[in-house]
Amino acid sequence: MNLPTVKQLRYFVALESHGHFGKAAQACFVSQSAFSVAIRDLERLLEVQLVDRTNKSVTITASGREVAVRARGCLREMEELVVLARSNRDPLAGKLRLGVIPTIAPFLLPKVLPALRQAYPQLQLYLHEDLTRRIYEKMMAGELDLILIALPYALRNVELMGLFDDPFRLACHEHSKLVDPQHYNVESLPQESVLLLEDGHCLREHALSACEIRKLEQVSGFAASSLLTLVEMVDADLGITYLPQMAVNSPLLKSTRIRTYPLAENSVREIGLAWRRGSAFGESFHLLGDFIRAHRVRGEEEARQ
Repeated sequence: MNLPTVKQLRYFVALESHGHFGKAAQACFVSQSAFSVAIRDLERLLEVQLVDRTNKSVTITASGREVAVRARGCLREMEELVVLARSNRDPLAGKLRLGVIPTIAPFLLPKVLPALRQAYPQLQLYLHEDLTRRIYEKMMAGELDLILIALPYALRNVELMGLFDDPFRLACHEHSKLVDPQHYNVESLPQESVLLLEDGHCLREHALSACEIRKLEQVSGFAASSLLTLVEMVDADLGITYLPQMAVNSPLLKSTRIRTYPLAENSVREIGLAWRRGSAFGESFHLLGDFIRAHRVRGEEEARQ
C-alpha cells in the first residue's frame, strides 16, 4: 500500500489552514507550482477530491476536512515520536511549543526563562501568547504542546498541574474619589466604578469571582482590551480595578499614581500548566512546572533586593 508522505500531509494541512494555494505554499517555503503538484499527487494517492478549485477561491471538500483532521493527528504523533526519543536522552530538550495568556506572559516569563535557558540549553522553547480559549484549541489541535494559564477554567481531555496562587489586589489612584482603600467594602462601590478587561480574558471572570463582585451594575460598561489600557484608565481615576500580584510586582505600575491594597485571602487565581491527556511527555511537563514554580519565587526575591 502506498502511503502519503510527511511533506504531502504538511502541505495539505497548510492549505486547509490558509484556504489559499499561494499563502499555503509561502508558509511551506515552496513554490506554488510544486505545492499544487504535491496536493494533486495526494488526491490521486487517496483517490478522493480534497479541494474544489475555482479561479478565485479554494474550498476544502467534506472529505478534505476529515483528511485534514487525521493528517494533523498523524503529524503530531510523528513529532511526538521524535521528541520522545530525544527526551529519553535529555529531558526538556528539543522543540517545545508553549501557549501563554497575556496576563501571565510578560510578568512571569522574564523571571523564569533566563534560568530555564541556562539549565536546559538544548531546549528550543517557542512561545505563543493569546487568550485561553484560543491556545487551548491550538493545543488540542496539536499546534501547541502545553499551555500556561490561570485557573479555574473549563477544560476537557487535559491534565492539569497547579503551580501557585496569584492573589488579587485592589488597585486605585492614590487620591481616588471612588473608594476609601483603608475601609474598602465591595458592597459600597459606586455604580460603574469597577474597570475590567473585556470579555474573552479569563482575568475578567476570575476578578469578578475572586473579588466577589455580585452587583453587575458596579462594573463599568467600558472594558479594556489590555492591562496597559486598564492601568491608564485607573491612573486617570476613571475607576478602580483588581490586579494580580504578579502584575503589581512588574514595571506595569511604574510612573503611575496607582496604589494597590491587599484583599481577602481567598481573592486569588491559580496559575497552572495544562497538556493533552495521555501525552507521552507528562514527566517532562511536570519537570517544567516544578522549574517554573521554584524560579518564580527566586525571581521575586531577587526583584525585592
